Amino acid sequence: MSATEKPTLKFRCPPELEGLLPPPIPAAQGIPDWIKAMPVKAFSALNLRDEETVKRCPPFIDAMTSGFLIPLVCDLRIENGEITWDNEIPPGGELDFPRSPIGFHDAGQLSGTPLFDQDRFFIKFHNLWTIEAPEGYAVMFTHPFNRFDLPFTTLSGRVDCDRYNETWIHFPAHWHNTSFRGVLPKGTPIAQCIPVKRESWAVQTSSFTPDESLKVHELRNEIRREPELYRRKFRA
Repeated sequence: MSATEKPTLKFRCPPELEGLLPPPIPAAQGIPDWIKAMPVKAFSALNLRDEETVKRCPPFIDAMTSGFLIPLVCDLRIENGEITWDNEIPPGGELDFPRSPIGFHDAGQLSGTPLFDQDRFFIKFHNLWTIEAPEGYAVMFTHPFNRFDLPFTTLSGRVDCDRYNETWIHFPAHWHNTSFRGVLPKGTPIAQCIPVKRESWAVQTSSFTPDESLKVHELRNEIRREPELYRRKFRA
């Protein structure tokens, strides 16, 4: 990849599914409606004044708009502990891809983890896009950032997608909201994917020097005077 070439994640699907699968999207295009509808300020009973909400918090929003979102392939209906769906995906062709939007893991695969429950299966969202990263990059897959409204939690994992990119990566998830009833709509983000360059990092710790302590003091005072300072001066 040249210095001027934009890093690209390549998503591919079987030709039979082209136009039928909702495509992965930049996470910036998948901001949920509750973020759009929430106020930018709300009254603080503690401080007795209006304070900015997380809608005006750059780190909170920047996490949600990083990377790409993988969408659910069709509506899921959840009722009385059962999950059903109608799927327009044609029968598996030469590649024999799964037609169901979800699969299941046996509870035994989670033995010894905090998620283990003998009486419950563990769901797995099927993803029918292969994912290819540039040389030297892995992809971190995780639950969509700050999406506490979703009735499931996708497990986090990292895949070396510059090398492993000729088959599908599916996403195990814990269905934590057992009281959920209704429809999880097609296009719901089931995973967020963040390209990560493979590098070795070292850790360095130290105490502040007098000059560093002064800089901390000055910056904290500046932030108190100008709450928008991070957004204006530091946000990339």
